[in-house]
Amino acid sequence: MKFQQLILLIDPSVKEWAIEARLLRWLTFLWLSVGLVILFSASYPLANSYYGDGFYYVKRQMAWAVLGCVGFNFMVHTPLKSLMRVAQWFLLLFLGLIGVTVIPGLGITINGATRWLSLGAFPIQPSELIKPFLVLQGAQVFGLWPSLKPAIRWRWLGIFGAVLVGILLQPNLSTATFCGMTLFAIAVASGLPYRSLLTTGGVGLGLGMLSLSMNEYQRQRIMTFLDPWADPMENGYQLTQSLMAIGSGGFWGSGLGLSQQKWFYLPIQYTDFIFAVYAEEFGFVGSLLLLLMLGVYATLGLVVALKCTDKFHRLIAIGATFLLVGQSLINIGVATGALPTTGLPLPMFSYGGNSMIASLLSAGLLVRVARESRQAQVVSLDDRRRRQT
Repeated sequence: MKFQQLILLIDPSVKEWAIEARLLRWLTFLWLSVGLVILFSASYPLANSYYGDGFYYVKRQMAWAVLGCVGFNFMVHTPLKSLMRVAQWFLLLFLGLIGVTVIPGLGITINGATRWLSLGAFPIQPSELIKPFLVLQGAQVFGLWPSLKPAIRWRWLGIFGAVLVGILLQPNLSTATFCGMTLFAIAVASGLPYRSLLTTGGVGLGLGMLSLSMNEYQRQRIMTFLDPWADPMENGYQLTQSLMAIGSGGFWGSGLGLSQQKWFYLPIQYTDFIFAVYAEEFGFVGSLLLLLMLGVYATLGLVVALKCTDKFHRLIAIGATFLLVGQSLINIGVATGALPTTGLPLPMFSYGGNSMIASLLSAGLLVRVARESRQAQVVSLDDRRRRQT
C-alpha cells in the first residue's frame, strides 16, 4: 500500500475499481460531509453555551473523521484475506476491553452507563469499535459452519455470547441487541438451518428480556414509546420534543441552522436525536432524500453481495451494509417514535469518534468487497494456480 492511498481524495487507483466500489466510495463521502454540516448546526447552541465556541463539537468530530478516513482507505486497500486473518484477534482484544469497562473504577460512566475507557485524552468505546470485526469474524464462522467441529462451533458461539453479555452489563441493551441482530443477519445469509437460527434467536431474546427485568430505565423506555404524551414533561419529554421538531419542519423545512428545538428544548440533539434537527431544518423533502440515499447505499451493498463468488465476501458485504443502513434506520425510527428509545447513534451524523471510526471502517470493508468481486472475475485463473501450488 502506498502512503498516498491513505489520503482521502488522492487515490489514482479509483478509476480501475468496479462501478459499485466507486459509487459506494463517493456516497460514503457525501454521507460524511452532510453529517458534519448537520452536526455543526445541531451542536452549535450547546457548544457555544458550554464552551464559548460553537465549533467545539464539530472540530473534534472532523479530527475523528480524518482518522476514520485513514482507516477507511486502509480497509479499501488491504486484501480481505489479510483482514480476516487478524479479525479474531481484534475481536478478542475489544472483548477484553468491554470486560474492563464493567470493572468498578476502570470504566468511565456517562448518563448512567459505563461504556468508555480513558486512553489518555481520548475516551474509547470498545462496544462501537468491535462492530466491523464482529462482521469479519461472524462471516468466517458462519461461512464455515457446516465444516466446523462442534467444539469450535460452541467456542465461537460462546465468544459471541460473551460480547453481547459484556455489552449488556455496561448496561447497553441497544448496542447489544444490534450486535446480536447483525450476527443473526449474517447467520441467516449463510444458510444456517432454521432450527439453529430459532434457537439462537430465542437465546438472544431471553437475554434481552433478562436485561429489561433488571433495569428499570429500559422498561420505562418501552412504556414511554407506547405513549410519550402520557408524561410529556418527564419520561416522554425527549420523544415528544423530537416529534415536535420533526413536525415543525413541514414540507421544506425551516432552513439550515434555523431549528428552534435545538435551542435547549430537545435533549442530546447532537447525538442520538440529531435526525430530529435535520428533519426540522430540511423538512419532509430533506428527510425523503436522506432515506433515498440510504436506500441507494443498501441497494449497492446488496448488489455487491449478489455479485460475490466467494461466500465469505458475500457475508461481509451483507454484515457491513446492515451495520450502516440498519443502524441508521433504527436511529431514525427512534427519533420518529416508530421504535423504542435506544442509544444507537446515526452513523456519520451523530457526535462521537468511536462511532465515526467504526462506521468508516465498515464502509471501507464494503468497498473492499466490491473491489475484490471485480478482481475475482479478472484473475480467477491465477488464483486457482496459486491455490494448486
